[in-house]
Amino acid sequence: MSRADEQDARDRTLVPSPRRDRWSTIERDLRRSVGPLIAGIDEVGRGPLAGPVVACAVIMPPEERVIRGVDDSKQLSADARARLAAKIRARALAIGVGAASVREIDRLNIFHAAVLAMRRALGRLPIRPDHVILDGRAIRSLGTPHTAVVAGDACCYSIACASIIAKVTRDRVMRALAVRYPGYRWERNVGYSTAAHFAGIAERGVTPHHRHSFLPVRQLGLPFDAVGVDDEIALNVTGEAPCLTSDHTLTNNPPPSSSPLTSEL
Repeated sequence: MSRADEQDARDRTLVPSPRRDRWSTIERDLRRSVGPLIAGIDEVGRGPLAGPVVACAVIMPPEERVIRGVDDSKQLSADARARLAAKIRARALAIGVGAASVREIDRLNIFHAAVLAMRRALGRLPIRPDHVILDGRAIRSLGTPHTAVVAGDACCYSIACASIIAKVTRDRVMRALAVRYPGYRWERNVGYSTAAHFAGIAERGVTPHHRHSFLPVRQLGLPFDAVGVDDEIALNVTGEAPCLTSDHTLTNNPPPSSSPLTSEL
């Protein structure tokens, strides 16, 4: 985050008290002050050596009880995430998923690419939220009023739901890519730095889906011609509507200012 972003964000970043119930009162307080439709947003995939960064925005019903077991996606097993993702999709009022490709990560840097993915996720919500909450620090370039919550995926229900959908979606993309690019164990490490992944790079070189701006990839990678290949990263993910919207909503077309997800995810 730039200094300008930090300066602008100070008064809009909340740090929940460590003495709290399972979920903080932030969402409840915001519903009383700004309206009932709160969109939680989170992203996954900042750290891997390969693959896109994926963000999800979720609006959960304000009057319904929380789904038992929902937590920060990093604290859940893959099976638990898949089970909870299905429940979230069935119950959510609206879900939007966005991504930034490897090419955009290398061109913009990972922070700005993650913000781009968040903006695309918000742009794909078929319902306009009254307010947005996100994990971490406030982001001036997000382009919409929001409240940032430090460790929000662990204390805000809507953000935790978004983190689960984003993680399940990205993991599915990486497993699909693993079929096309065997030898890197993406079906297990989903692009993160592991011994097996480094061994695959050393043996086979880098793929069009490796991030050249990440130092280990620059050191171990071999030159290749990736023209046009990165645009195919979606692997028809957006054709599976239940993964991108809830059963209560219809898939909406992205706004003209947003790049289509099929060329980015």
